[in-house]
Amino acid sequence: MAKRVVTFGEIMLRLAPQGFLRFSQADNFDVVYGGGESNVAVSLANFGIPVDFVTRLPKNDIGECAMMEMRKRGVGVENIVWGGDRLGIYFLETGAVSRGSKVVYDRAHSAMSEIKPGMVDWEKVFEGVEWFHWTGITPAISQSSADACLEAVKVASRLGVTISTDLNYRAKLWKYGGDREAIMTELTSYCDVILGNEEDAEMHFGIKPDGAAVQTHGHDVKAEAFLSVCQQMMKKFPRAKKVITTLRGSISASHNTWAGVLYDGKEMLQTRQYQITDIVDRVGGGDSFMGGLIYGLLTYSNDDQRALDFAVAASCLKHTIKGDANLVTVDEVTKLMGGDASGRVVR
Repeated sequence: MAKRVVTFGEIMLRLAPQGFLRFSQADNFDVVYGGGESNVAVSLANFGIPVDFVTRLPKNDIGECAMMEMRKRGVGVENIVWGGDRLGIYFLETGAVSRGSKVVYDRAHSAMSEIKPGMVDWEKVFEGVEWFHWTGITPAISQSSADACLEAVKVASRLGVTISTDLNYRAKLWKYGGDREAIMTELTSYCDVILGNEEDAEMHFGIKPDGAAVQTHGHDVKAEAFLSVCQQMMKKFPRAKKVITTLRGSISASHNTWAGVLYDGKEMLQTRQYQITDIVDRVGGGDSFMGGLIYGLLTYSNDDQRALDFAVAASCLKHTIKGDANLVTVDEVTKLMGGDASGRVVR
């Protein structure tokens, strides 16, 4: 039987001025549906992994559109909970060259932010499931969504499901007064696979690199600087079998370097570094990495290097695709892994 994955979180309506226009120049917006966990689900569906997305949506036309977007991409929607008044919205202004992108959230009182423990039958959801994925965005929305996420990881843990997280610290969230470190520490303690960068580790757990500072505002990002972060994370979370981070160097909003490292408690694996010179859309880059990583770890058993290489190549390709989700195939990713970055027309 095929390995089944479940992701849990909020999907939102994304409204963005066309091209590289600023908010003040826009007289219309492009519509996209996306969110951290739904993006991971779409990646996995594209790679042929059976996947379900669990969320709470308002029973109105916009909620239905979000559900249909998932269904269109081959993601299971049978376990979506219906209720609440509205779908969360975020506005995106796409940056270029020296001007960074901007996000404005309009997600207060969204259907997902008002989800509560008991609304999802997790025993039923996890039947025949091998992997469960959540991100740090879900507990950042509200106390009740943090409680629902904790309920999910406890059931998944009891049933022997592999649990992963993308720590995903968001400075514009965590507004409801919850104890971020305590909440994230408890949730992360159930995880087998942890993805996060140095900012996530510091903001959620106070973990900083030992020795040389990590340079995050240039393009000289050293994998060695993350080794101490990974070691501290594994000490804090003994259940974790792998700690992973992406290495993004921002030369400009349009040009990033991109690589990844994985630490399994014994050795640190590293990928080649990609030069992404003309970014189309970097939103969802980390989600596409996570989707690729889950696929790789499920598919290339006992070959963490290949799984990591797949994740980095998949997310490299995501930067060429407009929208939140990574709409690429396994063949396209393996072609790039093999060194073919020519972008030539396939006839």
